[in-house]
Amino acid sequence: MRNLTLLTDLYEITMAYGFYRNGKHEEEAVFDIFFRQNNLITYSLAAGLEQAIEYLLGWHFSDADIDYLRSLKIFGEDFLEYLRNMRFTGDVYAVKEGEPVFPGEPILTIKAPLIQAQFAETALLNIINHQTLIATKASKICRAAGKGAVMEFGLRRAQGPDAGVYGARAAVIGGCSSTSNVLAGQLYDIPVSGTMAHSWVMDFDSEYEAFRAYAEAYPENCLLLVDTYDTLRSGVPNAIRVFRELAEKGYRPKGIRLDSGDFAYLSKKARKMLDEAGFSDAIICASGDLDEYSISSLMQQGAKIDRWGAGTKLITSADMPALGGVYQQAATSKEDGTVVPKIKLSDNAAKITNPSFKNLYRLYDRGTGMAVADLITLREEEIDEAKPLKIFHPLETWKRFTVKNFRAEPLLHTIVEKGKLVYEFPELAEIRAFSARELSRFWEEYLRLDMPELYKVDLSEKLHSLKSEMLDRIRGQHSEED
Repeated sequence: MRNLTLLTDLYEITMAYGFYRNGKHEEEAVFDIFFRQNNLITYSLAAGLEQAIEYLLGWHFSDADIDYLRSLKIFGEDFLEYLRNMRFTGDVYAVKEGEPVFPGEPILTIKAPLIQAQFAETALLNIINHQTLIATKASKICRAAGKGAVMEFGLRRAQGPDAGVYGARAAVIGGCSSTSNVLAGQLYDIPVSGTMAHSWVMDFDSEYEAFRAYAEAYPENCLLLVDTYDTLRSGVPNAIRVFRELAEKGYRPKGIRLDSGDFAYLSKKARKMLDEAGFSDAIICASGDLDEYSISSLMQQGAKIDRWGAGTKLITSADMPALGGVYQQAATSKEDGTVVPKIKLSDNAAKITNPSFKNLYRLYDRGTGMAVADLITLREEEIDEAKPLKIFHPLETWKRFTVKNFRAEPLLHTIVEKGKLVYEFPELAEIRAFSARELSRFWEEYLRLDMPELYKVDLSEKLHSLKSEMLDRIRGQHSEED
């Protein structure tokens, strides 16, 4: 495993040194990861937790790391020796990977000595932001495809090897059934898929010869790329010719792949040609700059496509290339365990943080079993399910909502306790199944592509009161200074 301890921004280390010099480094602090609302976020799937924890628990400053930091000539020798021995000793609370999450919610919380909690910021955001982004994009693409399986084909267009490998992992969390990425397949036990490129066809004297050679190599898994020259006048007819030869030898062909052109028109024509030739069981795959919007449009046009290969727009999340998750301090903790809430103010109301050590609940209607709202509470709060519950919109506080006949399910789970892993990470296939199951507990209006209804993420009455009191107090202090 690579040592990623220095995968951080310089300001994390300069702040760590400052905390150390001021004797604040061992103070306990609470930090949250969350993301903010934007026009493209309807929901997200939390992902990257396992790699984030591997990073935290793998902290160790090598001799080379210490030598490099010493060469910067900005840190004292005693601090460098402190770093040499620093390991993560705090607690981590997080939602499960694959859990649907929404803007403003704490999806990972760290409670640790200040120097550790601050140092972790950059790498945790890098890991969680990226995988959550790609898992979410994959989920939207897979939902658009309906029953059609989606294959992740993005490695060659990913922004580097790590983005390709971890992006493939995240895409499976979002619902993809396989990947073209062989390394990701090996590392995470993901089914791998792929057949041929246009260069295979071009390397032979004729398209027919290319197809026949491929069929001889893979008689039990023959899927042919039919758009190198002319899809309907050459590609599909030559594929059918080879399929007949296979059938005479006792094999059934897998199908064909379209990689360009009008997929709706070509797939309908190709489907008819294959059916008339006796190959109604041959599948039609499509690949090439596909995303949830193009797939949705093709489905509405009645395209006869059984499997979809999503590459560039999936692995780069082309329409929203960054999640925008943030890491903010929410509290400090005194030696006696007393929590001191912290809040960040801004002229932009959406950037004012929710203070204190918190918990997150999902409220389900007992009648339908469907999600009604999410509730952010103070950590010590207990929810009485027998009583109606009043909740507040975090920003538009005049919007108040009373929930009745509900069940409250906590979403933040203890992952690390005092530097020790106390959570068992599920296999990737289990995460994929869990995510699909959890998404099915939301009404379609919250998940749809076109003008989705905003899902309610509100504050408990106690947290809302604390936030209001802190805002009033801080603003009052600044008014007096003016």
